[in-house]
Amino acid sequence: MSEETFIYMDHAATSWPKPLAVVEAVQHAMLHDAANPGRGSHRMAVRASRVLFDTRKRLSKLFHIKNPNDIAFMPNTTAGLNLAIKGLLNPGDHVIATSVEHNSVRRPLEYLKHAGGIDVTYVDTDEEGSLNIDHVAEAITGRTKLIIVNHSSNLLGSIIPVDRIGELAKAKGIKLLVDAAQSAGILELDVESMGIDLLAFPGHKGLLGPQGTGGLYIHPDVDLVPQLHGGTGSQSEAPEQPNVRPDKYEAGTQNTPGLAGLKAGVEYVLNETVQKIHTKEWLLTQRMMEGLIAIDGIKLLGPKLGQQRTGIVSFVAEGIDPSEMSYILDQHYGIAVRAGFHCTPLAHGRAGTLGTGAVRASVGCFTAESEADALVDAVKEIRKQY
Repeated sequence: MSEETFIYMDHAATSWPKPLAVVEAVQHAMLHDAANPGRGSHRMAVRASRVLFDTRKRLSKLFHIKNPNDIAFMPNTTAGLNLAIKGLLNPGDHVIATSVEHNSVRRPLEYLKHAGGIDVTYVDTDEEGSLNIDHVAEAITGRTKLIIVNHSSNLLGSIIPVDRIGELAKAKGIKLLVDAAQSAGILELDVESMGIDLLAFPGHKGLLGPQGTGGLYIHPDVDLVPQLHGGTGSQSEAPEQPNVRPDKYEAGTQNTPGLAGLKAGVEYVLNETVQKIHTKEWLLTQRMMEGLIAIDGIKLLGPKLGQQRTGIVSFVAEGIDPSEMSYILDQHYGIAVRAGFHCTPLAHGRAGTLGTGAVRASVGCFTAESEADALVDAVKEIRKQY
C-alpha cells in the first residue's frame, strides 16, 4: 500500500505526520546543537542547554506552569508516572485511582501494593467512562496520600473533570497526579487553576513532537525521591544526586534533538490553540460516530453522540474479531487503526469488552473529513461480508 493511499487513524498511540517544523528542528539540532547539554561550557554545549530550557518555557506557557524548572524531561509518559508514583508513596499510604487507568498507572500501583505495602482503591466509572466525583470523595481515608486520574481514557475517549477533583484533593490535603497521555495539546490544562500537583505528559502525541520525549511537572511543594541517579553536569564533585531542579530528576544525557522537535511541536499547538485543535478532533469523532452508528452490528464505546470526548472512537463489530477488522482495514483499505486491549484492561472491563477487545480509530489535528468518511465506508463494506 503506497503512502498516498495510507490513512493514519492511530493518533492515540502517537501522532503522525509531524509538522514540518518539528522535522526541521530535529535535523537542525543534530547538525548544529548536538553537544551534551549541561556538560560543557563550549558554544555547542551552551546551545544544546538553551534548546532544553526553551522547550521547558514553551511547555510552561502551555500548561500555565510558573517555573520551567519544575518540569523534568522524561522519555515518555510512563517514565513520568513511575517517578511520580514511586517517588511519592511510602508503605502504608493509600491511593485512589479510577477504573479507566492505563497500565502505566495500574502496574506501578500494583507493584507497590505487593512489594511496597500501599493500598489502592479503583473508583468505578460508568461504562462510558464518566466519573462520579462523590464516589471519589467516599473513597478517601485518613491515609489517602494521592489521587490519580486519567484525564482522558485511551479506549473510551471520555474526559474526567480534573478541576473538580483538584478542588476535592486540595480541600482534603491530598496530592493529585494527572495522566495527560491523551489530553496534552488537545484539552486545556492549567496546573494552577486545576489544582494539579503532578502532571505526566507525552511529547509524541498531542504535542506533535518526536517519540522518546515527554515530561513530568512537579509542584514546587512536592518532593519526590529520584528513581534514577547519575551524572547531571552539576555538582559533579558531590556523591549524592543534586537537590536542585530539574537536575534532581534528570540523570544522564537528555534527548536534545527530540526535545528540539518537541519545542517546535508545542509552538505549533500554541499557535493553533488547544481549543481549535480539540474542536476539530471532536467534530471528526462525531462525523465518524454518525456513520458507524448507522451500520448494522456496530457497537460504539465511550460517550454518546453529542457528548464531549477526545479524538478516539472505539467500536466492536458483531461476528468480527477486532484484530481481524484491524488487519483488513490495513491490508485492503490502507487504514491504520489499533485493535486489542490498548494497555487498559480496567477500561475494557467497564466497557464490557474485556473478553474481546475493540477496534480503536483515533484522529489528530491533521486528519481530514474524507479520511473519517473512508473509515466508515470501509467498515460498512467489511460488515457486508460477515
